[in-house]
Amino acid sequence: MTSPIVLAVDGGNSKTHLALVDADGHVRALVHGPLSSPHHLGVDGCLNVLEAMFEEAVDAAAIPHDDGPVAAIGKLLLAGVDFPAEEQRLQELVSARGWARHTTVGNDTVALLRAGTERGWGVAVVCGAGINCIGVAPDGRQVRFPALGEITGDWGGGYDVGMAAVSAAARSEDGRGPKTSLELFVPAHFRLGTPSELAEAFHVQRIERRRVLELAPLVFAQADRDEVAGAIVDRLADEVVALARAALTRLELAQEPVEVVLGGGLLKAARGRVLEKIAAGLAEVGSAIAVHPTSSAPVVGAALLGLDDLRAGPVEQERVRAELTAAVERSEPAATKKLLTTARTPSDG
Repeated sequence: MTSPIVLAVDGGNSKTHLALVDADGHVRALVHGPLSSPHHLGVDGCLNVLEAMFEEAVDAAAIPHDDGPVAAIGKLLLAGVDFPAEEQRLQELVSARGWARHTTVGNDTVALLRAGTERGWGVAVVCGAGINCIGVAPDGRQVRFPALGEITGDWGGGYDVGMAAVSAAARSEDGRGPKTSLELFVPAHFRLGTPSELAEAFHVQRIERRRVLELAPLVFAQADRDEVAGAIVDRLADEVVALARAALTRLELAQEPVEVVLGGGLLKAARGRVLEKIAAGLAEVGSAIAVHPTSSAPVVGAALLGLDDLRAGPVEQERVRAELTAAVERSEPAATKKLLTTARTPSDG
């Protein structure tokens, strides 16, 4: 290597970004790929996805790699890596593949926190397909959550919001619950007429149940004019507040001027009702808490952490933030961008 390179990975439950970045902050390559969470794919499946993406990035950057590691620093931050034993096992396997001289494997919340703040400490809540949180104190102490779904008390993320909408639509149709516009809009999103038709389609696997993720923008769009949709959004905001409050309290930061960073597909563009409710809930925790979404993708945080290890300065950090953010925007499939902002309603035909 003539100049140190950072290998930066954000591996999520729905998609993965892998970047190669020079020490001066210039982006050599960025690859967009499928989910790579070992929780869903297993360790071998995760590594297979990452290896294919790594080879694609190396080829795109025209970097020879027959004589040793391509990167000086590797930062692989993945959803589904929730316990120290999981981090250690995956780090051993990744290190053995020789992609970088020094490799760190961790949870994707670490990347979000670094992407959203220059301090290097605070609280980050990620809300994409699922929900998770990390808190880091100025002295380096951390609070983390297993984020294994119902078995660890979690509710939130696109899947839970989508399933809540499906359930509310069904209960509206048969009279068990209050009437809601979701009774019409939810099945219409899948070009069906009724919640019963949608239930059958899920049951016989004509429609993949994971596609309920697509319904979250619809719920957000209806929240201000439909009490049932509004209650779902309010519950999500309450869960975000509960995670952040627990992290702040356990780190004894509730009364300090601290940032709470929001990210993931559901929160990175948070505004209106959900952001107002989160901000109000955390204002009750501490008056100096500042809440803000981050528009920077978590892979930007992974790259910044790598540059931190190389002791890069603010110019290099600002360069990688700008270049990688633009590259991620270009790499996102059009369907993914639409999913984050719109949902099909009956008027779409």
